[in-house]
Amino acid sequence: MTAAAEHLHGFLAALTAAGVASGTQKQVDFLRAVALAPPPSSRGLYWTARVTLVRRREEIEIFDRVFGAWFGDGAVALVPPVQRSAAREAAPPLRRSVIGNAADAVDRREGAGRDASVDDVLGRCSFPPTTEQQHRLLADVERALAADLPATTARRRRPARRGDVLDLRRVLRAACRSGGDVLHLHWRDMPRRPRRVLLLVDVSGSLRESSGESLRFAHALVHAAPRTEVYTFGTQLTRVTKALRKPDVDAALDALADVVLDVNGGTRIGSALEEFLADARRSSAARDALVLVVSDGLERGDPRPMAAAVARLSRLAHRVVWWSPLACDPGYTPTTRAMAAVLDDLDDLAGVRDLSSALAAVRRLPSVAAGPRRAAARAWPPLATSGGRP
Repeated sequence: MTAAAEHLHGFLAALTAAGVASGTQKQVDFLRAVALAPPPSSRGLYWTARVTLVRRREEIEIFDRVFGAWFGDGAVALVPPVQRSAAREAAPPLRRSVIGNAADAVDRREGAGRDASVDDVLGRCSFPPTTEQQHRLLADVERALAADLPATTARRRRPARRGDVLDLRRVLRAACRSGGDVLHLHWRDMPRRPRRVLLLVDVSGSLRESSGESLRFAHALVHAAPRTEVYTFGTQLTRVTKALRKPDVDAALDALADVVLDVNGGTRIGSALEEFLADARRSSAARDALVLVVSDGLERGDPRPMAAAVARLSRLAHRVVWWSPLACDPGYTPTTRAMAAVLDDLDDLAGVRDLSSALAAVRRLPSVAAGPRRAAARAWPPLATSGGRP
């Protein structure tokens, strides 16, 4: 990569790190705009970047500081020096080929996410092979999921041995074959079928020890419940359902290593959930579904976006269940600002850190589905009224 392209990568990474999450596509638009119409001055470059990369008015001040750090004089960089170009003071003119190389380095494949920084795109993670004990636990988890996932009533009636509505067509057809005599009554009923499931898996750095187990559970869930959608989130939102449909769990994990590009990175729970809900096609997967969120809830920054997103999920979903590795500790209480803000909208909060604890949590799902809505706050009272978990 040339010095100018490296410098542009550093600028885009600094913008995302400072809070201007413009998204991969907008970053590519910025690079193409500079390639097609090279700005004659730094002011022209400023407006090209601002028009293509800034989405909200409150981001303008942050953008100005980052732009000044990378293209102004006498400003302090907002990212570590190792990410900055060594040619800051004497960067060569930007040519079309330079911009093309920089744009090509941004991974635009399906599932790469919309709000990833350049550092996120370059981040990869591989998972160790699944052990025999894990294979046995996965088989147990699949059987438990098939038995314990909540069901719902289908909207259309179908022929049944017993029912509450007479199937007149079948009765008349049978009567025609018997000379007009009605020998048997036939019925129609609305059968039960598995409810849709939405699984959201946190793959940020604070969950590096349990990410592999969570994704193995996701593989078992996709195969036990065909009406399942799975997304991962860290610094970006990524749909991974297609990769998890591979029959072999290790092959699925290898496929995820090429799709999930923000493993062991930062955490943006609120923005990831907001991005999911902003797309009507995606958010429809949560409607009247069992929503499982696997995350420690350690949101960085303002917890209000995360709280608003979870509240909306709760209104859309049949149940919202939060599984946190931290809740496996008997002394855990959800007293962080983010978890305290979302607790009233959760139907259950349980401790899950591996496949064994996930199996126990799955077996609790029938009682959660049959219980009252938003019951997590009663099971986990705040620290002010209780010294720990009841």
